[in-house]
Amino acid sequence: MARISGKHNESDLLHRLGAAIRARRKSTGLSQEGLADAAGMERAYIGRVERGERNVTILNVEKISAALDLTPGKLMTLADNTTPKS
Repeated sequence: MARISGKHNESDLLHRLGAAIRARRKSTGLSQEGLADAAGMERAYIGRVERGERNVTILNVEKISAALDLTPGKLMTLADNTTPKS
């Protein structure tokens, strides 16, 4: 099985997750900086996650989902139902 990274993301999961995070962040009125602060992360990292450039660890999914007032499972469900922008 090939490793998943931002460059080798055949299932498009990273892009779908990033798009789901961006959509939820915008719907709650948070900026990338606001989300980063709430999750205890760097703004640039959040930007790379939203663009599907980072393979996010489960611990960071937990931090991001908590900052977005979601469970990790709900965030992944949103990602399953999201179509990333090309």
